[in-house]
Amino acid sequence: MSAVAGRRRQSGTVPRIVRRTLSTVSPAARPGRGWGCLLCLLAILAARGVLAEGLVIGSKRFTESYILGEILAQTARRAGEDAVTHAQGLGNTAILFAALKAGRIHLYPDYSGTVGRELLKTEATDLDSLNRGLAPLGLGVAVPLGFNNTYALAVPEGLAQRLGLARLGDLAVRPGLRLGLSHEFLNRSDGWRGLKRAYGLPQEPSGLDHGIAYEAIAGGQIDLMDIYATDAKAHRYRLRVLADDQGYFPEYQALLVYRLDVPRRFSQAWAALSRLEGTIDAGRMTAMNAVAELDGQTFAAVAAGFLVKDGARPAAGAQGLWAKLLGPDLWRLTWQHLRLVLLSLAAAVAAGVPLGIWAQRSPAAARPILAAVGLIQTLPALALLAFLIPLLGTIGALPALVALFLYALLPIVRNTYSGLSEIPPHLRESAIALGLPEGARLRLIELPMASRSILAGIQTSAVINVGTATIAAFIGAGGYGERIVTGLALNDHAMLLAGAIPAAALALLVQGAFELADRWLVPAGLRA
Repeated sequence: MSAVAGRRRQSGTVPRIVRRTLSTVSPAARPGRGWGCLLCLLAILAARGVLAEGLVIGSKRFTESYILGEILAQTARRAGEDAVTHAQGLGNTAILFAALKAGRIHLYPDYSGTVGRELLKTEATDLDSLNRGLAPLGLGVAVPLGFNNTYALAVPEGLAQRLGLARLGDLAVRPGLRLGLSHEFLNRSDGWRGLKRAYGLPQEPSGLDHGIAYEAIAGGQIDLMDIYATDAKAHRYRLRVLADDQGYFPEYQALLVYRLDVPRRFSQAWAALSRLEGTIDAGRMTAMNAVAELDGQTFAAVAAGFLVKDGARPAAGAQGLWAKLLGPDLWRLTWQHLRLVLLSLAAAVAAGVPLGIWAQRSPAAARPILAAVGLIQTLPALALLAFLIPLLGTIGALPALVALFLYALLPIVRNTYSGLSEIPPHLRESAIALGLPEGARLRLIELPMASRSILAGIQTSAVINVGTATIAAFIGAGGYGERIVTGLALNDHAMLLAGAIPAAALALLVQGAFELADRWLVPAGLRA
């Protein structure tokens, strides 16, 4: 047998091997079309999500702020403002103030003591002094609503009688008391740190969400909590408010913090909001808090009840789980949640697959790439958001999308790397012998052979992101997490489930969709 004939037979064998490989890859399932169509679909769906236009009103993550935010939003709508958005439960003072300075929101309800002590670091709480301090930032305060909602500390009445607790100074001789304080109060300059110095308090408190602190104190898990003067639950849980005998807490007059261009840009709405000045006294605010927290009314219904001429309470009864689950906000929250998941997933696929290819092609790059995406996965979600907000200079969808994108990288990168690494060597050698260039080998042979592993990584990232996206509500990005945040604020288990159940259902639907996509994107030979 001549050498030429041997080479001919060998070269004739190589195309048959490659043809058998390529025959398992239907044209519709090859990366050139299948993956491209998937990415295009995700990009189109994500691109349709745009930021809300018009007047955006923010609120903090506790009952009273939710209600005041709704009152402001409904007042603006009644004044004829076409587009009004209530970005509810954005977080603590720092997050709201950052959003206001960045122009993500236009105004929000706050308190004079908070603006003076926490934001401007001054003892003054009158409007003139606050406005002088805020003016260089393009901000101001106005429309005092009529009530003073100062901080206070409270203990169960029975414990107060047993230990003789009546004033804050009495706490200094009771080091064994278990304190459960809200995270914001713990870290505010006018909160625990200053109070501890003023009264010489020896206790070391634990951080506890304000919405569940009442249940904790009723269950005997803590002995003392921080409350607001207009809290509706203090009487229900038979708490004694300790007297501030040194006058540590300043006045916390409820008012609006706003961007100075709001009266010009939204003149009709601003005129209507200005008429709210002095219309809410402490008793009425406490009653509205009670309607929401004790009677189970929605914040929108409580606000509507306040705005009717006779001030009557809303007539609707408390809503059960089914009514909250299928509430009018379901489709809005579903779209917001899907938008966060789809956009972050599309970006993660676009970045993660090339990174996985690079890691497989370059042993020197594999270790740092896989280590980096693995390290990102270990970061707590809220800690990552706390880092991204000042880095990006904004709250809302952008930092949430960046966080979700980073969390989605690990499964995609690792599965792409593993899928390409597990391709049998003889298939690579056959393609090289055939003379296929590296790009063609990757597109026609290697990616189709690794497609099942890559798709599994994308599916894992998608399901993880559906659950992780619920934290986006803590920074005003919407989604099912809005209901979860509200449920925490009200200690409303039905509202918590109304947010958790759709998120779990969406995760199952996403998983099912990827199982169907497996038949479209994975070559038939690999499925068999």
